[in-house]
Amino acid sequence: MNKMNKNKILLLTGGQILSLLKSKENDILKIIKQAYTIHSRNDSSLPYSHFLRFPADDNNRIIALPAYLGGDFKIAGIKWISSFPKNILENKERASAILVLNSVTTGHPMAVLESSVISAKRTAASAALASYYIGQNEKYNKIGIIGCGLINSEILRFILAIRPEIEVAYLFDLKKERTDQFELHCKNKFNNLHTISCNSSTEVFKNSKLISFATTAKTPYINSISDFEANSTILNISLRDLSSDIILSSDNIVDDINHIFKENTSIHLAEQKVNHKKFVRCSISDIIDGETEPKLKDKISIFSPFGLGVLDLALGSYIYDLAINSNIGIIIEDFLPPVWTLRD
Repeated sequence: MNKMNKNKILLLTGGQILSLLKSKENDILKIIKQAYTIHSRNDSSLPYSHFLRFPADDNNRIIALPAYLGGDFKIAGIKWISSFPKNILENKERASAILVLNSVTTGHPMAVLESSVISAKRTAASAALASYYIGQNEKYNKIGIIGCGLINSEILRFILAIRPEIEVAYLFDLKKERTDQFELHCKNKFNNLHTISCNSSTEVFKNSKLISFATTAKTPYINSISDFEANSTILNISLRDLSSDIILSSDNIVDDINHIFKENTSIHLAEQKVNHKKFVRCSISDIIDGETEPKLKDKISIFSPFGLGVLDLALGSYIYDLAINSNIGIIIEDFLPPVWTLRD
């Protein structure tokens, strides 16, 4: 990782980051895969995420994700990301975030990056890797999209990069206008993809063996697996759509078993129901590294990622290097104060 002089700090906007990451899906996939591998080898530090909630308000939250990632990265930092779902009613993004990168030599902050873009792309790359490795013995030419927003648009982008054989996307959102908007986005961005707008989630389940959930659901509302295709792979990105019974009857893969059993996710609710965690078979790193088989026969596979701060650090570090090498961003001189002996 490139480093500036100790008293300087780099500031990058969301627009600058989007520009730096344009058409770099394959590079991002490699970086997120590398971060998973480093984390699986215990060359990382990942405290629990901290959720800031507000009195008499169960809709909005701000989450702090501190982390350290070793390997070739050797970077520390923290993501501070808010989720205010009603923003979308005012044509604003649901999530906003910053990522602070710190030197592991001095502890000094090196960069402040807009991070909703980073968060969306690392989430999407994680989901795409799961679709590839869990379903590595499967051929998917169709995908189901539940929730027609930013996250699923990025997931679709990354899945098409790693699974170019996909030809059709079945779309469903509770708000028809969002489905229409998503369909138009697909036609503008993905020339070879055919989209079909569905009238129900059931229609999606019956037509797709690869399905991505990215909604703002707070409690489970899908209660039966009977409508899913046999051996389906479900990307449970929003974490709260599926009932505990569906979880308990499926093959469960997570990003980190120490983090997923929190905050009333579907996985957490299943644990509360049976008082054990044995229904989680492995982490995605176990499959990526070839430590375990990708899929169990005759079972639906569900990937449930809580979201790891080490992924944000890996991508943030990559963006930092791109920005320094391309002379993009605002460099703030003398961000830190003089040492105390030199102050007035």
